[in-house]
Amino acid sequence: MTTLHTYEPVILENALIYSDNIYFAKAALKIGFEKMENALKALGFGAQLPFEINMSQSQYSNTEHIGTEIQLADSGYGQGEILINPLHMACIYSAFCNEGNMVKPYLFYQEKGEREYWISNAFSGETASQALEAIIKVVNDPRGTGYGARREDVLLAGKTGTAEIKGAKDDTSGTELGWFAIFTAQKTAERPILLVSMVEDVRGRGGSGYVVEKDKKVLDEWFTKLPLS
Repeated sequence: MTTLHTYEPVILENALIYSDNIYFAKAALKIGFEKMENALKALGFGAQLPFEINMSQSQYSNTEHIGTEIQLADSGYGQGEILINPLHMACIYSAFCNEGNMVKPYLFYQEKGEREYWISNAFSGETASQALEAIIKVVNDPRGTGYGARREDVLLAGKTGTAEIKGAKDDTSGTELGWFAIFTAQKTAERPILLVSMVEDVRGRGGSGYVVEKDKKVLDEWFTKLPLS
């Protein structure tokens, strides 16, 4: 668990920009076991995704509860025993552009589909707005870990993540999973998109930065296509 950069002030926005694990570990310890578990349940952890295809449920522990302070701290930055379904991840990110409401996903394209919510008020509108402003900077601030995906023609927001797969705490030979979630940050975007990607074994290949570069190619293709009819 490391901080790769020294920065001031030590606040949520900067912790997101620099992807600071220590900040989120300390935050989880302050939140505490019960509030942390209840908050994760409120975001859909342990619940069945409302989707046409049966999807694995996300979890925050291999047992009923988060068992130790170490596990609690690790859970704060997405490690420990947390496992999240990528579609569930996409639903959570959808809330930042929908006043804190998590969108219900569907499989088949609907030309005139109506937005439905899976979890209303997953975040307060204020919290969603604060998070959105911060993850816009993750992509658009030169210090941000997602800056490699920045575009001049559309405002994007996102967050990188690197999950370490270890057999034990002192394991130095484990692999890494690189994550990147990125989406159009404005409702007026002509070609809206929300993309969640995970690449296995990114250790030694740039970590989550490897995924950012991969997604940049996808986004280049998406935004240079002809307008939707």
